[in-house]
Amino acid sequence: MASVHESLYFNPMMTNGVVHANVFGIKDWVTPYKISVLALLHEMTASKITLPERRRLNKLILPLQQGPDLTLGQFLKTVEECCPQTAYAVKLRLHEMADGELKDMEYFFSTLPTPFTAFDTEAYKTSVVGLFMRYMLLAYNKLSFSQVYKLYKSLQHYYHSHYAKPTDGQVGLPALTADDSDMDLTSTEDTIGDRIDKEELDIPLHESELRNDNTPSKGPLSQKQAEYFLARQAYLLKNDENKALKPAALQEELNNMLKFNPDFAEAHYLNYLNSMRVQDIFLSAHSLLHYFDRLILSANEGKSNGDEGYGRSLRYAALNLASLHCRFGHYQQADLALQEAIRIAQESNDHVCLQHCLSWLYTLEQMKGSDSTVLTEDSVKMAAHFCLPYLASLGIQSLVQQGATQGKTAHKLMDALKDTDILHWKHSLSELIEISLAQTTSIWRMYGKSTMALQQAQLLLNMSSLEPVNFGVQQNNTEAFAVALCHLAELHAEQGLYNAVSEILQHLKEQFPPHTQHAKLWMLCDLKIQFERHMNEGKCHLAAPLVTAISALNKTEGLYRKAQVLKALNRSTEAYSILQRLQVHCEKTKCTEMVIRVMLCTAELHWESSGFSTALPLLLQALALARQHHLQSLASETILHLAFTQLMLGVPEQALSVLHEAIEPVLAHGSVTDKGRALLLTARCQVAVAGFRPNGQGQADLHLAALAVDTLKEAAAYFSKLNCKERLRDIHYLKAQLHHSLGHSSQCNKSAMLFRLLDQELQSPAPPVSMRL
Repeated sequence: MASVHESLYFNPMMTNGVVHANVFGIKDWVTPYKISVLALLHEMTASKITLPERRRLNKLILPLQQGPDLTLGQFLKTVEECCPQTAYAVKLRLHEMADGELKDMEYFFSTLPTPFTAFDTEAYKTSVVGLFMRYMLLAYNKLSFSQVYKLYKSLQHYYHSHYAKPTDGQVGLPALTADDSDMDLTSTEDTIGDRIDKEELDIPLHESELRNDNTPSKGPLSQKQAEYFLARQAYLLKNDENKALKPAALQEELNNMLKFNPDFAEAHYLNYLNSMRVQDIFLSAHSLLHYFDRLILSANEGKSNGDEGYGRSLRYAALNLASLHCRFGHYQQADLALQEAIRIAQESNDHVCLQHCLSWLYTLEQMKGSDSTVLTEDSVKMAAHFCLPYLASLGIQSLVQQGATQGKTAHKLMDALKDTDILHWKHSLSELIEISLAQTTSIWRMYGKSTMALQQAQLLLNMSSLEPVNFGVQQNNTEAFAVALCHLAELHAEQGLYNAVSEILQHLKEQFPPHTQHAKLWMLCDLKIQFERHMNEGKCHLAAPLVTAISALNKTEGLYRKAQVLKALNRSTEAYSILQRLQVHCEKTKCTEMVIRVMLCTAELHWESSGFSTALPLLLQALALARQHHLQSLASETILHLAFTQLMLGVPEQALSVLHEAIEPVLAHGSVTDKGRALLLTARCQVAVAGFRPNGQGQADLHLAALAVDTLKEAAAYFSKLNCKERLRDIHYLKAQLHHSLGHSSQCNKSAMLFRLLDQELQSPAPPVSMRL
């Protein structure tokens, strides 16, 4: 929720259209691997294959053609997984060429189907297979005799290296020297001549690790292979980071790529994205600047771009630099870069860039803690005027988020989100649909409607993505999914379903590894759940170490948890000091939820010194804030605190009347802890109203006494789910007193026995009943 505007990250790699032609400077070679792919395509067109096998092979064609060269072992293994019969036929075809003579390779190329005549096969001229065959035939026919001979010797090396040392693992592709560039389609001269260097042909092959689709290659890539690799990795980083290369492996591959061509702009941009994964500010800024430097140079060289391409690159360079500094919290540098981008965009009259700048401007103001409502409204109006639905929708979502924190009613916010959803579905903006659902989930949770929040989270997790899912990617590693899963984990934890929580958190850890951008969300969620569980179980010694970890991720949450631990350890003075500082800070940052929680915690500190009358103004102020901002969950919790205070002040009838107002929303949407506390307090109020005295004197209302017993049983069931032994001890103590006063000896003895067992197990004195809710 806090960083929904990170989707505003402008991606020049995507808007630049296509990768600049011939920018890589590495020529396309006719390699032995390409001949193996050609043999596979030939067998597919010549032999009969079952329909499922043909489908699997068809899916394999493009990755084999466009991906990096594989060893023969890897290639055959990949084909064998799809169709063993075809893999065996390809192996025989390569064996005939490698163990035969040069004329066998010549014969293979002569028997290939002509793409212009093969109308009924995959090799038709406009098909993927046909285009590849045309390319290979044209490349082969332009080779000189010495180049053909060298290709044949390379094919022999390629084939026999697979069977040389099968126990030592696969060996890599033959390292072709710079002379191999003579096999390029543009080569018209025989630069090698009739002299073949025998020593060069007998160079020993270097070993390489077996690599799958995501394992980086070690040698130079052709232009098409480089473009395919970059497009694949960029797509995976955006949609499913787990399937992309690890940061170190991707960095190694990019360094290898840039070693052959330092001016490859797109490689620098992917390097920037990879550095952002590991929060490397220096390398990310360095790569981003290098990307735009190279882009500007290529724009100047292109006749179609000219000055416009140069200016466009400059203003988007400044905009991306501003977004980078925003990500790392460098607000002053971000503001300077943003002002530069605005100036250049205004000079060029680029309204689209200006709208991106305006969106980042109000986002930057929000990050600083300033009120950016006016800026956001202006951004929405201008984006709608220039028909930019993405930016307009982001602005509306930002306004909804601000409205939620400012106390707007739920129906107004939901109406605004409904209007944006119509816009999203109209333009198929699936990313914004996910953000909208995650935002709705967060809003419902903030308002205390756990059932609605659960429904929205499930809706998001079960939604089919509108984006084309390539490379087997599942659209579930975005920030919206992380937010929804964290809410789901917290909702299950509130109901005591810790086994389900463990499964959800395990999925989050697998989907968002610790080095990824959104891992902090589940880390904080996991720590908060562990903290609450330890506190509910009365294990302060286990909860205390978690405070440091929580503070590292969120200082405000860390301070609040520290105060809770100090209060539980009866260090009231230190806890009060922290709470006062925290309240001042939260009032400045307008964090209303935390302000109310701090007030409730401060009121509990007053209870410990029997200052119940002192706690009343704080509680009434907290209740007014909760109702003003429509925070039903916090309002109900505040009412519970007020009822407890009234009970301690000797007005149980008034406390019971107040409780009736809060008990329904608590039972409907509250956590198991809140339900148990509400019922326990209700039972205590009923006992007080019934007129029971510890010494058994006075007349008692037996009907209210029976109700109190039933209420205590229900409260015990809730606390048992959370293993709250201290609360259970209190309940058994009250039940024993009630049964003793009612003359129920057996039930009294049973409750007394349970109380004694828990008291011995806890080995800590029970706090006075008047000290806590």
